[in-house]
Amino acid sequence: MSEISALWQVAPSAETDWLVELCEDEGSTGFPPPGMPDAAWVLNAMYEHERGPGLVSHHQVRQAGLADGSIEPVVFHGIDFEVGTFTGGGLGRAGHPGPGWRRLRWAELARRTGDPIVKEDYWPSFRSAPDGRAEDRSWPVGIRPPTEGSLDRETWDRLTGILQKHSPAGPDTRCLAYYNPLMMQTFDFDNLHVLSGRLGDAQALYDIDEPDFSPSNLWPEDRSWVVYTDYDLWGTKVVGPTALIDALVGDTEIEAVRLPWAS
Repeated sequence: MSEISALWQVAPSAETDWLVELCEDEGSTGFPPPGMPDAAWVLNAMYEHERGPGLVSHHQVRQAGLADGSIEPVVFHGIDFEVGTFTGGGLGRAGHPGPGWRRLRWAELARRTGDPIVKEDYWPSFRSAPDGRAEDRSWPVGIRPPTEGSLDRETWDRLTGILQKHSPAGPDTRCLAYYNPLMMQTFDFDNLHVLSGRLGDAQALYDIDEPDFSPSNLWPEDRSWVVYTDYDLWGTKVVGPTALIDALVGDTEIEAVRLPWAS
């Protein structure tokens, strides 16, 4: 924690004032910026086991574990969550599941199910993603759905690397990172949590103990681009110059799409 504290320092809440004005939003789940001048959505990663999705669902496994006591209820701020039942991926950070798992791109699942990559007029979420759920409306255990409210580790690292190539000072670009109050152990809507540091040190933001999420917003001091990860979504919006957006959409590791209705 001392290393991260040295890399990212607490900044004044007032650093978000321009986002309040730009987005006409208080940022309770993140500041949703309009496209300026272009925008794309980076889709949180999902994974499929090499043996396929299987027939057993996350919900079935969870209910069996709750019944025999091998699984404890997931409680967040006093709310008991059925993680893996409908939204599937759960809240917070995640990474590659390990050996035996491969990246399942939204486009591949969409071809399999006949659904659009993202349902029109929706932002990326469990409501608009290709429907890979089983008959009980839960995801099969052979698929790890995207995380909610946070980019996965691999996508975060790749995204921040691309941002460095499209920023005024590369890795030395000074940036601000905002975490919405719902991510913190104690809700505080008056003193917003903002950190300041180098873009080249953005990977360290993923290792902070609290919050257990990637930042809600990340932007350089010159405000030439903004990253937006909403607490309730399965995707991250990036707004900025067309060259940056083209790089994201054309990248072979990140899965990013332009959504005209959500720009």
